[in-house]
Amino acid sequence: MKKPKKKNLIGRREQVDFPDLGLQNITAKIDTGAYTSALHCHNIRVINGILHFQLLDPLHPEFEDKDHQATVYEQKDIRNSFGEIERRYLIKTRLKMGKRMIRLSISLTNRGTMRYPVLIGRRFLKDRYVVDVSQLDIALANLTTEY
Repeated sequence: MKKPKKKNLIGRREQVDFPDLGLQNITAKIDTGAYTSALHCHNIRVINGILHFQLLDPLHPEFEDKDHQATVYEQKDIRNSFGEIERRYLIKTRLKMGKRMIRLSISLTNRGTMRYPVLIGRRFLKDRYVVDVSQLDIALANLTTEY
């Protein structure tokens, strides 16, 4: 019989960091219904083969009027929360949740009308986390439980 993998318990909302992007303590919605993860960006454009974007928006308290760049990226059709297909850019970066630092592929999209600037989908969660929807912000308190 296969030994169960150790998984961290998290809540339906967690505080996350994106160290490669200079973002700390950003509220993320944990969404097991979404396949991919998403990060709120605006002014997304490609110039001479380089992806340029700004994180968050001027109304967000962590907003910095800084142009971020990615030389490695891809485009993918992703179904949004309204069921519509959107062509989005995806980048690879590191995400820290609790004490775990994990590399992930995340789509860049305008989430300005959404409550949370980051959405963490099941592709990232699979085989790593168990979600307790009755809890909030518990990743640091729950470091590895067997499920």
